[in-house]
Amino acid sequence: MTAAPLTSTDGLDLQAVETAKPIEHRRPGVREWTVLLVLLAVYILNFLDRSLLAILAKPIQDSLHISDTQLGLIGGLYFAAFYCFIAIPVGWIADRFNRVRVLSMACAVWSVATTCCGLATSYPQLVAARMLVGFGEAGGVPPSYAIIVDTFPPRRRGLALGVYNLGPGIGAAIGVAFGASIAAAFDWHHAFIGIGGAGLLMAAVVFLIRDPERGATDPAGPLAADQAGPGFLATAATFFSQPVLLLASLASSAANFITYGLGNFATLFLMREKGMTLREVAVWYALVVVVGMSVSMILSGRLTDRYVHRFREAYAIVPAVALTLAIPFYLGFVWAPTWPLALGLLLVPMSLNFFYLSPSVALVQEVVRPDQRVMAGALFLLVMNFIGLGLGPTYVGAMSDHFRAAHPTNSLQIALYTLCAFYIVAILLFVWLAQILRRSSHFCQPAAPATRGRRR
Repeated sequence: MTAAPLTSTDGLDLQAVETAKPIEHRRPGVREWTVLLVLLAVYILNFLDRSLLAILAKPIQDSLHISDTQLGLIGGLYFAAFYCFIAIPVGWIADRFNRVRVLSMACAVWSVATTCCGLATSYPQLVAARMLVGFGEAGGVPPSYAIIVDTFPPRRRGLALGVYNLGPGIGAAIGVAFGASIAAAFDWHHAFIGIGGAGLLMAAVVFLIRDPERGATDPAGPLAADQAGPGFLATAATFFSQPVLLLASLASSAANFITYGLGNFATLFLMREKGMTLREVAVWYALVVVVGMSVSMILSGRLTDRYVHRFREAYAIVPAVALTLAIPFYLGFVWAPTWPLALGLLLVPMSLNFFYLSPSVALVQEVVRPDQRVMAGALFLLVMNFIGLGLGPTYVGAMSDHFRAAHPTNSLQIALYTLCAFYIVAILLFVWLAQILRRSSHFCQPAAPATRGRRR
């Protein structure tokens, strides 16, 4: 017997009413949230793998006898060289083939590479393994952004991307707690090997989810199955010719320079210059990371969803205000004479520094066509991460070594002070982006191809 449709007390067919709603007003169901949670789990592992090097910086430095500059290079430029540029061909492939399969394979590659980090016994071996981690992680975020946008309707995307972007905070916090605890009890090598094994299991889980149709949640409906996407050059030309996309990337790059410059050296700074131990890092720094970054991702996504439909410049105003408020607390963190006071002050910038991510990602995904979303996300990450991830840690490490001769006990503190200049750069770029968004008559997707598939 066929089950009767869901109805209200007055006989109205609620299922039909929900289906009849414009797609941008429909509420995501269990399937949509399940997909999001799986992608979040992958992102947690992605960032956990990426952050282990920074978390275990001191024992790695002591074991392999490397300088701050070498540490900054391996966590920054060497990693970013693969992570940023491999994302382009990966994005091109994912825009044309199954994005879930691409994500699953990428997760498997970076997990094997993380295990190789644990087997490294010299600096060159660790460099090679970290480059392979970057190669794998290049296929993690851009396909996930596109899957989320094609799973959640426009009015829910800010929240969905905010939930997804909890990954860095949770991943970093788990990495701090797990990595520091394992390193304190055993050895830093074991932490990398354990995380690599967990990633291989997650790659198998990802393989089971379904790749949504491209454009499935857009008001115009999904693209036809046989609709060929634009080529790389066409997408790149569109991306770099639009001031909104270019400025969003550059402003996010400046903010990312701060987050990675600080993030890759915060643990080393707290241990070497503030007197924390690995066990204290595993508890207290982990709490600051998970609370600060999680609040940031959820709140920034909610604020974007709430205000962007009233004034489009909210995509830029939200991060500009957050970064402005973060500056005095960041200075207090670097100055604080004790680690408890430093951690208390760090909680505020740890949250506000990441307010740029969800609005910027949502803006980029809104501007481009559905069949350009993975590639546009890859180009956005290329610019943002090559500058932020590639140069941020490299800069802080080099500045610390530069100041060491004159300030041997607090060279890293002075290097972190210099990051304040990048707060100003990021704020000015976001204000400029806000002015362009305010003046533009439209900023959403360019006209999509005429051929569209019917909703299934």
